[in-house]
Amino acid sequence: MTLVRPLFLAGLVGVLVWAIAQNLALGAARTQLDQTLLLTERAVEAEVERLRSLPSVAAEDVRVRDALAGTGSLQAANSYLETVAVHAQAGDLYLIDAGGETIAASNWNRPGSFVGQNYGFRPYFQQAMALGQGQFYGIGVTTGVPGYFLATRIDAGGLRGVLVVKMDLRPLQEIWRTADADVALADENGVVFLSARPDWEYRALTRLGPEVLETLDATRAYEGAELATSAPLLTDAPQQSDATGDGWIGRIATMPSTGWQVIAARSTAGLQLVSVGAAVLGALATLALIGAFKAWDQRRQIIALRLSQSEKLESMVRARTADLAREVEARKQVEVDLRATQEALVHTEKMAALGRMSAAIVHEISQPLAAMEATLSAAELGLDKDDTATATRLDKARGMIRRMQRTTKHLKSFARKDVAERSLIDLAVPVASALELVAPRARAVGVVPVFQAPEERIEVMAGTVRIEQVVANLLLNALDAVADRPDARITVTLTTDDGSARLSVTDTGKGIAEADLANVTEPFFSTKVTGESLGLGLAICKAILSDFHGSLDISSAAGQGTRVTVTLPLAAAKGAEAA
Repeated sequence: MTLVRPLFLAGLVGVLVWAIAQNLALGAARTQLDQTLLLTERAVEAEVERLRSLPSVAAEDVRVRDALAGTGSLQAANSYLETVAVHAQAGDLYLIDAGGETIAASNWNRPGSFVGQNYGFRPYFQQAMALGQGQFYGIGVTTGVPGYFLATRIDAGGLRGVLVVKMDLRPLQEIWRTADADVALADENGVVFLSARPDWEYRALTRLGPEVLETLDATRAYEGAELATSAPLLTDAPQQSDATGDGWIGRIATMPSTGWQVIAARSTAGLQLVSVGAAVLGALATLALIGAFKAWDQRRQIIALRLSQSEKLESMVRARTADLAREVEARKQVEVDLRATQEALVHTEKMAALGRMSAAIVHEISQPLAAMEATLSAAELGLDKDDTATATRLDKARGMIRRMQRTTKHLKSFARKDVAERSLIDLAVPVASALELVAPRARAVGVVPVFQAPEERIEVMAGTVRIEQVVANLLLNALDAVADRPDARITVTLTTDDGSARLSVTDTGKGIAEADLANVTEPFFSTKVTGESLGLGLAICKAILSDFHGSLDISSAAGQGTRVTVTLPLAAAKGAEAA
């Protein structure tokens, strides 16, 4: 019994490995056959398409049309067709009248000439007369040489005819045989007419029905071939693209342009040998593993006896190590919290110092600036009207003073800590007011900001004027960013999400470098190179939004644009929190 189980398991593994190897080998064979199918199909299509348009082109010649109409020389048509066939490397080219009789051909001066032969029974002639185009593969009834016939109808002088080119595809067959490519071509009825295997020629893939055999006899497609008595090539009906024959497997694909079936095959002997070899190796490997497992199990039992006490000691060590790790992690977290608190205190002190400094600067500069502007206005009143040079200088001086006044205004807004008066407002109202405020600047830049206003009211607890100040600041920043940019756009969207109102200002400007994103809301930080910005706009916006329990998020990509998102709690959500 001790040997029966290992042998049974080895046999079972061998069977499983054989099945898996068989499936893998078949899968690899199918992949290889599919590649062969694709290459063969493209080669055949290239050869057919090379001459598909030849009948239509040759039919445009006046010699062919005159010959069909009975007003031209048949000899001239013969010579023309012979010349075209030589230059196009076509098999034969011939002209058939409406009765099916050949009146001109490229082989007019060779044995087996088509001239005088009647091909009215051929499908390509009937298709071309009825539909304008025809195609057919068959053995030539005159020469006994198989070929592919492409036909085009001609209308000349009130008469109709058909111009046909006969292609010899046997060179493809010789290439397959030379390259040991196990491929074949079958017509739409499943009759193989070209094959790398000589014994496959003019045999059907499956048993042909009486109607198909009658049609093939009527068209004399494979005259002389014993299609009715020859055994079919496939042992079973094809399963989608898979085909199985006596000692071979294959893949079948249909060519859309001709309706032919391309078959790629290979012998199953090699596949069976690989599968059996894999099964033997799997069984031997199983026996080896069973022996190794037995030896390992005996050794494991011996070692387990020796390590039973060691495992208890290791368990105690692991428990103590885990306790120490938790203590270390707790201390690290305390250090992180301390550093964060320290940084927050430093930042708060810095902001307080900046506020005091800003208040002092505003106090010391505001009155002198106002006095200077009044002095300039008085000087302008007493100025001679013709003294344009002095007037220009006074305007420049006033512009500089007003610029300094704007700077002190920003400093005053940053230094003053007003009480945040809040009321229930529709957030769309201050947005619309801010758009009107920046309209002159927008016209100067040449960009009209697009406001995607919501249909319903979005109500928040905030101050209308201060929210308007925030939105106007964001719009001015966006206008500065898109100035002189091609395809400049500014979009303002107002939406709600998860109990919050979201106001986004998006521009297609030059964007903000990743290294500067963390600093743009710091006081006196600016990415503008003109010197007109004091770097307080976003810091003031952030401070205002903080008073209303809101936030300011900035995302940007250099050279692509910037999106600034203002988030404020909805009035209903805020009321629920208070309750």
